[in-house]
Amino acid sequence: FPSRSLAPFHKSNEILTNHPDQREPHTRIMAIAVRIGVFIALALSVCNGLTQQKFQTRRELFKTVVATSTTCLVVASSMPSRAITGSSDGNLPDLPPEAVRSYLQYRIPLQTSADFYLFELQELLKDPSDWGTVGELFQTLNNRGQGNPSRIEREFTNTMRIIGLSMPPETAEDMRDAQFAFEKSMAKISKATAGVRRDLPVEIDKSAIPIAMDGWNEGRIALNSFFVSLNSATGLNEMKTLPATSANQLREYGRSRQRYIELKKKIKLCQNRGGPALSQAWGQLMVSGYMQDSCGIPDLDDYFYQ
Repeated sequence: FPSRSLAPFHKSNEILTNHPDQREPHTRIMAIAVRIGVFIALALSVCNGLTQQKFQTRRELFKTVVATSTTCLVVASSMPSRAITGSSDGNLPDLPPEAVRSYLQYRIPLQTSADFYLFELQELLKDPSDWGTVGELFQTLNNRGQGNPSRIEREFTNTMRIIGLSMPPETAEDMRDAQFAFEKSMAKISKATAGVRRDLPVEIDKSAIPIAMDGWNEGRIALNSFFVSLNSATGLNEMKTLPATSANQLREYGRSRQRYIELKKKIKLCQNRGGPALSQAWGQLMVSGYMQDSCGIPDLDDYFYQ
């Protein structure tokens, strides 16, 4: 991901709560039930009509089937694939308002960061020739020598801190412990991969590889602990935990690596408009969701609900 890779995921609370599906649960359920009923009734009517109608030629039958299929597709496309979580769902009404806002705003970027952690960082650590890229994740200085949060801080620890501070004390304590454990694991990776730069051959101690992978696994456990606490607090169980390294890891995770790669490419293409000087401006526009259509970025709610 580029440095502003999570910008499009940080939607404002105003946009989230004004979403057409942000209605009372019973209202959304009734609306979905009505649409399903209409679709079933239409399908039965079409099938009954086709069986009773007599056609003179195959062309007439073909035209009728195409027309009715198109109608069914239009109706089906209007049916929501999933109701989007709102402030009245799960345990959110029982949480402080700031906790609700933080959860709705940061759940998508945090899960996408977890995608990066599993799909990319794990593979980068396995190959020491990629450790130059890993080292850049921990850099705190920009091209002008000014201090900035590292990518790990922006996309993981800062987000975890914001959500944790907004939660009730008993939940906040568990989240803080998970955050500190994650920071400790990242320090372990940073130390193991230190000194390696892109396109600069360096002899690497073979013992550093298992140390780096141990740091990754400890970070995975810490993230899972944070997600479990978050799911318990919200009562929604939306955050997907990261399975341990195994042959079935990707299947157990249940999220698409291909969709992640496509999303990453779209975001990078959008941020590159106008070069590095304008990348931050594009990022700010994407915060509000305005850039999704013009940049071709997929619907982020749809990406989240895999």
